[in-house]
Amino acid sequence: MDIRPLTPDRWPSFADWFGGPDTSATVRWCWCTYFRFRGRDWTNSTAAGNRAGLETLVGRDPAPGLVAYRDDRPIGWVSLAPRGDYERLSFSKVLAPVDDTPVWSIVCFVVSRRSRGQGVAAALLDAAIEYARAHGATTLEAYPVDTTEGRVPAEHAYHGTLGMFERAGFTVVERRQWNATTPVRPIVRLVLDAGRSG
Repeated sequence: MDIRPLTPDRWPSFADWFGGPDTSATVRWCWCTYFRFRGRDWTNSTAAGNRAGLETLVGRDPAPGLVAYRDDRPIGWVSLAPRGDYERLSFSKVLAPVDDTPVWSIVCFVVSRRSRGQGVAAALLDAAIEYARAHGATTLEAYPVDTTEGRVPAEHAYHGTLGMFERAGFTVVERRQWNATTPVRPIVRLVLDAGRSG
């Protein structure tokens, strides 16, 4: 497996995969832009508009995310960036800032249908840690799903699982809930030494 930042030269193969049958209908509609653009009316958005939104971010540094390849074919994706790049997080009540620590956020994973259960998401997480560290991040934050109550359908696990983050060294810093009937959402963090790799 080879994991690389999403750059303009990688966009065509990434877009063919992301918008193709090897991902879910939700992925093919959202294009991992839900957290990026708060003002967008999601009830009226289109797959083409969301795709264009992600494409506008390609070529920036840092990249909007990392792509996992096997045999030169995309099989996985992780979206990470400084928290401020995700406009919707700034206005979320459940995922509001824990404190004033500057953090990078990991918000989304996508793994090819044919590559699930093979450690792709965990490898993407490891690469995301190193990418954030190399770009000067000192703290990484994420919002995983807690699977201790039972298996979570793949379409609801796009934030990654709590167990995967804990195995990578993240710790829960807060648990929040919108109301008594909604799931409890853990917020996890990993403090990085920006000057040292792995």
